[in-house]
Amino acid sequence: MKTSLVIMAAGIGSRFGGGIKQLEPVGMHGEIIMDYSIHDAIEAGFNKIIFIIRKDIEEAFREVIGERIEAICKQLNVEIDYAFQAMDDLPEGVKLPKDRTKPWGTGQAVLACKGLIKEPFAVINADDYYGKESFFKLHDFLEEYTPEKPTDFCAAGFILKNTLSENGGVTRGVCQVNENGYLTGIDETKNIVKVGDKAAVQKEDGQEPIDENSHVSMNMWGLTPEFMEILEKGFIEFLGGIKEGDIKKEYLLPELIDQLIHSGKAAVDVLETKDEWFGVTYQEDKASVQAAFKKLTDDGVYPEGLYQ
Repeated sequence: MKTSLVIMAAGIGSRFGGGIKQLEPVGMHGEIIMDYSIHDAIEAGFNKIIFIIRKDIEEAFREVIGERIEAICKQLNVEIDYAFQAMDDLPEGVKLPKDRTKPWGTGQAVLACKGLIKEPFAVINADDYYGKESFFKLHDFLEEYTPEKPTDFCAAGFILKNTLSENGGVTRGVCQVNENGYLTGIDETKNIVKVGDKAAVQKEDGQEPIDENSHVSMNMWGLTPEFMEILEKGFIEFLGGIKEGDIKKEYLLPELIDQLIHSGKAAVDVLETKDEWFGVTYQEDKASVQAAFKKLTDDGVYPEGLYQ
């Protein structure tokens, strides 16, 4: 069965220390975080990769990663495609609201793949390292897809303590999971900080403890081709609800999926992974991420030349 990996990379124009953080080398031979995700996905069995980017960064993206990955994937018989997210890419008859200055979030990003996705697919962020386990678990889940179950989805469930930064607060989608391992809700929680080997939500008046063993979503979803129709319908409804003053509001995957769960229209199996998440949220994170990839390489998790 064909299974796609959709990589949301349209936000790589954000600046980090004078450069683009998602394209910062972190591996021993100049590899970027995205290289490791692609390597792990192909190893797990994904055989199609779709990059979601913006037209204005296409040249830089292809130069840094696209052309190199295309050459590798050609040898491995893995299909490569591109989708382009644009602020004015709206459903027919919908006008761009005045003063809008950026695209509409992760929901619109994935919707840019309409016409390209005809198979079960996983979605990830370009600048997150997820670990091998999650890709294998998502791929195995997607391999069981049948059209008779169009709203059976999955999510990689990371352990909160494995996703924190030593250098500041992070936002995480804290998952509520029932006794059968299914998602019952997502609580988008901002400014979660590491406190020793514990975790807390940093507030103006102090810290509120949070269970460091909670499952959290890192925007790593396993979805069906039928989800694209749901996504498009949801975007039209979202835009119809935009009011004056909501100009920065975003159409986000976790919020849509949360709505589907609460309305009984979807079931999301939370696939626990104990892998440690890495990401360069802060400039100071880069050194620790580089050290982590060096250790993974020294331990034999990855070859010294990732694609050599």
